[in-house]
Amino acid sequence: MRDLEHVNAIAENEQLDFAPTGLTVIYGDNGSGKSGYVRVLKRACRARDQSEQILPNANLQPHETGIARTVFDLVVNGKKKEDIWIDGETSPEMLSTIAIFDQRCARAYLDEEDDFAFIPYGLDILEDLAQVCRQLNQRLESEQLQCAVDLTSFADLQGPTAVGMLIESLSSKTTPQQVEALAKMTPKEVSRHKELSKSLKEDDPNQKAQQLRLKAKRIDRVAQRALKIQPYIDDKAKDKLQELDSANQAAQTAAKLAAKKFSEESGYLPGTGGETWRMLFEAARNFSTKACPGKKFPNVEKGAVCPLCQQPLDQGKDHLLHFEEYIQQEVEKKALIKRAELEKADRTLSELDLSIDFDTETFSEITTLDGQLAESTNDFEKVVSKRYDQFKAALSSHKWDNITSIADNPGKRLSDLSEKLNKEAEIFEKAADDKLRITLEKEFDELDARTNLEQQKKNVIKAIEKLSLKAKLTQCLSAVKTDAISRKARELTEKTISKELEETLNKEYKELGVGDLQVSLQSRIQKGKPLHKLKLNLPQAKKLSDILSEGEKRAIAIGSFLAEVKVNGGSGGIVFDDPVSSLDHLRRERVARRLAQEAKNRQVVVFTHELFFLANLIMEAEKVGIDIISQTLTRLPKGCGSVQSDLPFRGKNTKTRIGTLRALQQDIAKTYRDGDIPKHREMTIHAYGLLRDTWEGAVEEVLLRQVVIRFRKGVETNRLREVIVEDSDYQRIDQGYSKCSNYCHDSSLIGNIAVPEPDELLADINDLDEYRGEVEDRSKRVSKQRRSTS
Repeated sequence: MRDLEHVNAIAENEQLDFAPTGLTVIYGDNGSGKSGYVRVLKRACRARDQSEQILPNANLQPHETGIARTVFDLVVNGKKKEDIWIDGETSPEMLSTIAIFDQRCARAYLDEEDDFAFIPYGLDILEDLAQVCRQLNQRLESEQLQCAVDLTSFADLQGPTAVGMLIESLSSKTTPQQVEALAKMTPKEVSRHKELSKSLKEDDPNQKAQQLRLKAKRIDRVAQRALKIQPYIDDKAKDKLQELDSANQAAQTAAKLAAKKFSEESGYLPGTGGETWRMLFEAARNFSTKACPGKKFPNVEKGAVCPLCQQPLDQGKDHLLHFEEYIQQEVEKKALIKRAELEKADRTLSELDLSIDFDTETFSEITTLDGQLAESTNDFEKVVSKRYDQFKAALSSHKWDNITSIADNPGKRLSDLSEKLNKEAEIFEKAADDKLRITLEKEFDELDARTNLEQQKKNVIKAIEKLSLKAKLTQCLSAVKTDAISRKARELTEKTISKELEETLNKEYKELGVGDLQVSLQSRIQKGKPLHKLKLNLPQAKKLSDILSEGEKRAIAIGSFLAEVKVNGGSGGIVFDDPVSSLDHLRRERVARRLAQEAKNRQVVVFTHELFFLANLIMEAEKVGIDIISQTLTRLPKGCGSVQSDLPFRGKNTKTRIGTLRALQQDIAKTYRDGDIPKHREMTIHAYGLLRDTWEGAVEEVLLRQVVIRFRKGVETNRLREVIVEDSDYQRIDQGYSKCSNYCHDSSLIGNIAVPEPDELLADINDLDEYRGEVEDRSKRVSKQRRSTS
């Protein structure tokens, strides 16, 4: 079987060989590709079960895939022949002579009467068809009953509402979209439903409305205060103050420069034109205005006096006019204006009432309604106070860089909350009015029904689906009549059941360890016709599904398969896919022995992932002296199903393991010569791990001569005649095993222990092989001596 294409993820250009006679064993772990090969064999060999599809590699793009195909190399009457199998086309005729066994094609089954019945291959098709029809009929009737819809389960949805009308008229014609449309509620409708529920349940709606309006009023007061102070404390206000402060500083600086120049140019006393002088001059202006009402300042008319020294101005009037001219200059005038603007802004800020009336009671009320909003309001009030202090400090220090960021103003949200409370109050007021209350109750009933529908929407839609399915099932019952099928099946069964089959079945069951389950040929009359069946002989009528274990069922299936192959005659090959699933170790040994015996007469192929069963097959094949081909399927980067013409290391005996280790040593030696020390180290540690496993296996196989084997229940006491254990055996095994353990434990990796060079590894392998040869020779001598003395 070669060149598989588009079969699962099996790699291309692989070839699986089968021994023409004897036993072929194909081992593979889960995911190694066994199932892919078996699926092709089942299709190509026309196995009864054809339900499994052969899919292409799921990792490939669709355009890269195709129809499954493979090539079979056949030998027909000594002549080689190549046949190509393509999925979906008629397979080669010769392949139909090969029988396939897996868990799907057991010939034994339990019928509806709890009797065990065996029906030869081929005849079960009609029987199964009738059974399927009966099952379909039962399922149709059962499903019809299950499709009944009890509208009482939707009692809370019924009533004079749109939802109630929908439920009352529920049928197969009702669509899920109708249910979805009614059940889906907007956030506004959900909120309205809650508000109506509260108002209609209130004992005294008017009192509740009054409480809500008072609460809304208190919250609105906080909202309006928060909104009112925003323009005075936000970033725009900060920017305006900073701008006024900067403009005032610039104007004052310009005024100082002008005063200095004025003083220097005029030769006046130092400080003339400065701040102190300006204040003195302004004081003189104010005094003159009051002392000489109606006189323009400066008053320099004849006889006028200085407003400060009150001496005649005959000598100083020019100075006074000069001073007034300087004061009225643009720079000085602008400085005065900017100072006045800043002082006004400062006074406005100082006179602000920044409180938002957020008292403890209001905080508690808002917390109950919206805890996050209450915290936001509290934070806003703190930030306002802090920014106020920072504004005042910045007007003095002229530093505006570290002003705290303004918090989000909660005014709008508080206002919305107040409005919401007022609307709730309005609903309570309407609830207190008998006429308006009726309207509210109708509105609430509609919303409440829709709310309940949303909670039961899945059940309602499921009920619609049931009603729709019931309508379809009603049309199906007439198509599953079984009368004609049953008559034909009984007729053919009567002709084919034989005494030979009964005896063969009982023999197979005995060899497979279920000999206590005997079958006998029984006949009965049904509707005037004789019927024959092979049935289990049981003293009590019990359900077989209750008394048979999974292992017994599997053993019966294998025995029935082998019996049918034998009775049908011919020498076609048989293929087993994991035949020992659900079997205990003892029955696995029996199956291995039986398959090895069958391989003496025909080609037998076994796919398995059980190492113990694999070892049993090899052992039994050696006992009966038949040829055996062993192969291993593995997963490689190129794909799974890669064929290795050898068994896995765990499945080999001591001698073949030693051969594998010697081959590995050659690879290690090459790596060492190439100078790849890290890889040499890794490979050497791995090799010593395998060598240690081989020492362990040698104790079981070589020293103890397979008297006791792991997983095998039996003890081969007759092999004790070959066994002798001396002190040197202990020393030799302990020395070899301990050395291996030194390199394959974690300490060799963590401690960076130096590993042996390739020559030393080879010497250690040879030491085990020499020990194996010595024990083999010794065992033969001891066995011969003991036979002669017994």
